[in-house]
Amino acid sequence: LTVLNAGRRYLKAEDLSGKVFVTSGLGGMSGAQAKAAVIAGCVGVIAEVDEAALLKRHKQGWLMEISNNLDHCIARLRDARKNKIALSLGYHGNVVDLWERLVYEMDTTGELLVDLGSDQTSCHNPFSGGYYPVQLGFEEANQLLSTNPGKFQTLVQESLKRHVAAINRLADKGMFFWDYGNAFLLEAQRAGADVEKRGANKTEFRYPSYVQHIMG
Repeated sequence: LTVLNAGRRYLKAEDLSGKVFVTSGLGGMSGAQAKAAVIAGCVGVIAEVDEAALLKRHKQGWLMEISNNLDHCIARLRDARKNKIALSLGYHGNVVDLWERLVYEMDTTGELLVDLGSDQTSCHNPFSGGYYPVQLGFEEANQLLSTNPGKFQTLVQESLKRHVAAINRLADKGMFFWDYGNAFLLEAQRAGADVEKRGANKTEFRYPSYVQHIMG
């Protein structure tokens, strides 16, 4: 319902075939995002750093394909988008790399390859494994988390700023991003990312919350 209503509200579209939804998280509640994309008929690309979560969703049939190669992900996205094929593709890697690759594609080809975007990393718990910094691989990040949590926190906040910067570039060209109630925008703001709404008070964000703006 969230994906369908986002399409209705932001894209003015009842039919989401050929539309692309990019997000992250295939763990607990976030695991439903892959299934939702296919039910809605769009192309869903969902990043996840934990291979165990990816394999679980794939085994369940909630996730159609898995790849750790961004070139392959972009090629599959383009093909499914062009041919209006419903697809749930799990990218085994950091969502920041995925967002930045989409910016690169836009800058080099002029194509905006994503229509809808969100995030379901566990940003209510960003410094204890809920959010993994793009600068490190999964195992390396886990090791740093146990040996130097202060450094881990610094990298998370740097990563959040990159995360938001890429989303902002794509949103400025017409991609519609919403907050999924996971404290992503709040933690990004605390990290110093550019998420505040222009001309509003500091408690308002430039992107809407799915509760009020989409489900409501």
